[in-house]
Amino acid sequence: MILEKNVKRVFFDTNILLYTLSNEQRKAEIVEALLEEGGFISVQVLNEITAVARCKLKMSWEEISLMLTSIRNLCGPPQPLTVTTHEAAVKIAERYGYRIYDSSILASAIEAGCEVVYSEDMQGGQQIGGLTITSPFA
Repeated sequence: MILEKNVKRVFFDTNILLYTLSNEQRKAEIVEALLEEGGFISVQVLNEITAVARCKLKMSWEEISLMLTSIRNLCGPPQPLTVTTHEAAVKIAERYGYRIYDSSILASAIEAGCEVVYSEDMQGGQQIGGLTITSPFA
């Protein structure tokens, strides 16, 4: 089971997972190794990946579907977006100044009981609700 493999409960921000589709070989390899250890994602992450894959990368719906299935298989069921998650995200956005989309990811990570969120878009080293934002490439 994925949870048993993890020493720490980790959550993946969208920008980290997108490296698996990039030409940046070193970063893609790091992300793939992290994914093999397991972790958590949210529906917000899946939505953002879908938007980038379709609009920016011009992937077909079939390719997107296969990619999303692979991610869900590695990370397990995504954290749902609920009104409770949204309300927590609004508080995070207000207190820390993050965009609502990033705050939604942080709120989901906290709800999942994660200790680390891997991200490049947020302030590395910052702690929010027992969660530490970390770049896996630092």
